[in-house]
Amino acid sequence: MRRALVPRAGLGPATVIAAGADLADEVGFDALTMGLLAERLGVRTPSLYRHVESLDALRRGIALQAKRELGDEAARAAVGRAGPDAVHAFADAYRRWARDHPGRYTASLRAPAAGDEEDRRVSDESVRALFAVVAGFGLHDDDAVDAARALRSAMHGFASLESAGAFGLPRDVDRSYHALIDTLVSGLRAGSPRSAGT
Repeated sequence: MRRALVPRAGLGPATVIAAGADLADEVGFDALTMGLLAERLGVRTPSLYRHVESLDALRRGIALQAKRELGDEAARAAVGRAGPDAVHAFADAYRRWARDHPGRYTASLRAPAAGDEEDRRVSDESVRALFAVVAGFGLHDDDAVDAARALRSAMHGFASLESAGAFGLPRDVDRSYHALIDTLVSGLRAGSPRSAGT
């Protein structure tokens, strides 16, 4: 179904990037082009370059938006929780957002370019809640980095396989995901200084 066209006068950098993020969720981040976006917005392609200077600038803008959205969503889910409850809330929010926003999720994985301090700052902020979650197990410094990487890798791997339709066995996918998170929680507990010597 064709969407209503956005009035030409309503365009601006934020509007174009937001529309690009929506379109990326539909067609895939890698398939997004300025031509497709112009068609969606009801303008000629050259008109978009008044608001974003290039396709790469558009992709960067979508990546920044996506990192903020994912970080905020996961942080809100985990706020006021600790330990296993915080991990499960964070992981459920992460998976749900990745499933609901596949194009944006791909964009959120994009590493900052060298010297792009804004993207570096947003990227750091987007994983702050993840470090807060592992800190609830008494993990800090290098241990926290290892734990955060393990959690993120597991959540990303599951979300990516799920989005690709890779889970065909007759077993509830939600149960499998929660079993994965339970296994990670056990690992976090085992690696916690609080459990040492007990």
